[in-house]
Amino acid sequence: MPEVSTIDFPAIFAAMLPFILIGFAAQVVDGALGMAFGVINNTLLVVLLGMPPALASASVHAVETFTTAASGVSHIVHRNVDWRLFRRLVIPGMIGGALGAYVLSNIDGAVARPFVMAYLSLMGLYLLYRAYRGPVTPRQPKIIEPLGLVGGFLDAAGGGGWGPVVTSNLLVQGAAPRTTIGTVNTSEFFLTATISATFIATLGLKAFTLQTLGILIGGLIAAPIGAVVAKRVPARKLMAMVGTLLTVTSAYSIWSALAQ
Repeated sequence: MPEVSTIDFPAIFAAMLPFILIGFAAQVVDGALGMAFGVINNTLLVVLLGMPPALASASVHAVETFTTAASGVSHIVHRNVDWRLFRRLVIPGMIGGALGAYVLSNIDGAVARPFVMAYLSLMGLYLLYRAYRGPVTPRQPKIIEPLGLVGGFLDAAGGGGWGPVVTSNLLVQGAAPRTTIGTVNTSEFFLTATISATFIATLGLKAFTLQTLGILIGGLIAAPIGAVVAKRVPARKLMAMVGTLLTVTSAYSIWSALAQ
């Protein structure tokens, strides 16, 4: 009788485990601070694990469709969402994402990336200043729709940017950290779904690999944790954490761009 091949589940799990841990860590940070899932995953996948940048980007965008959905549900459950702000962000964000995905085929978004990262570094330093100067007094942000449009465009055309651009700007305008983070995370699902539809239509199923599945599993497990952190951590500490993360990741991106 011919031998029946069996699936080596322990070996598959061992191969997926590093990516599960990466997805878990990245989603905890993203869910708690409203940014950095793409930045963390792309950096670790490319720099530490040696994945080709194109495959890393495709994998992360494919995964984000699912993790942003899970994160959004968690933030809704914990009442971290400002629905008025959500309505003003989501449509411009989707339009910007669609435009960015279209432009990406004709213009190299990496050209503008160092300038965007320099801007985000300044935003991070300003948030650190606001966090440590005294109590944070929430104010109603005024520039929302244009911010959603630009954030969606940069996320698609530049390989990331929705969380860093939108969250940091809303916080600089005085929006409350908890509801800002929850709202930006929840609206990101619709943006990511728009971008991913174009991405998958272009690449087919190449974005869905064993690594992608590992990141997805880790991200889905971690999604509820980030929402709890955003709800329970005081506003000043959240502001300081966002500012630190934004400054460090942006500075690293600038250094990487200049070193090439």
